[in-house]
Amino acid sequence: MNDVADKALVEFHNVSFSLSGTNIITDLNLTVERGETLVLLGESGCGKTTTLKLVNRLFEPSGGEVRVEGKTTTSWDPIILRRRIGYVIQEGGLFPHFTIARNVGLVPALAGWEPKRINERVRELLSLVGLDPDRFAERYPRELSGGQRQRVGVARALAADPPLLLLDEPFGALDPLTRASLQREFADLTTRLGKTAILVTHDVREALILASRIGLMHKGRLLLLETPEQFLVSDHSQVRAYLETLELKGGDQ
Repeated sequence: MNDVADKALVEFHNVSFSLSGTNIITDLNLTVERGETLVLLGESGCGKTTTLKLVNRLFEPSGGEVRVEGKTTTSWDPIILRRRIGYVIQEGGLFPHFTIARNVGLVPALAGWEPKRINERVRELLSLVGLDPDRFAERYPRELSGGQRQRVGVARALAADPPLLLLDEPFGALDPLTRASLQREFADLTTRLGKTAILVTHDVREALILASRIGLMHKGRLLLLETPEQFLVSDHSQVRAYLETLELKGGDQ
């Protein structure tokens, strides 16, 4: 395998996706390198979440191919593929009738881990995301704040130590202070753990904080792919429109 393939964890090759005759994704070419956080930025309906679902085979491409770890998603057993991927959504997507410990330990349990090992992993991960396992392990999601539930969602995504994390607007439902705190903690966590992440957001500030590279999407197409530094100086009209929202927010403060 060549160096480029070694670096690439996820690859989109001329990918299109249609649903009920409507084009959602058009001619998407994209490589996600190991260890980076790629942020897909765009307004609602631009194809960001669909792109995530093509990675974990919740959707299959209408054309082209998606590769994960060098293998097309359609060649993977979908269950095995999804166990190689941590998935985080708003509010963590927790099972309300499961304790926090059972939520975090769900994927290891499905993978057949021994109970002692699961318990040790749950305690390790709760501590990692800033939740005392003695206080939180036996609680239920309804007993936690939104920020705490989101921490649990991240812990669950990390439970089986997957190489790839997919995050769909993970901090969008939180108040600004909690969101800013979790963004910083997530950036630190992915760096320390060496995880690869694809994160979807419509918040340009969040993209600039978290991204190794920003992929700007519009109407199912990838308009540009730049580092945050390059994004800030781009003269692309869509980029300038996003950056103007930052200036407006700054002026309101």
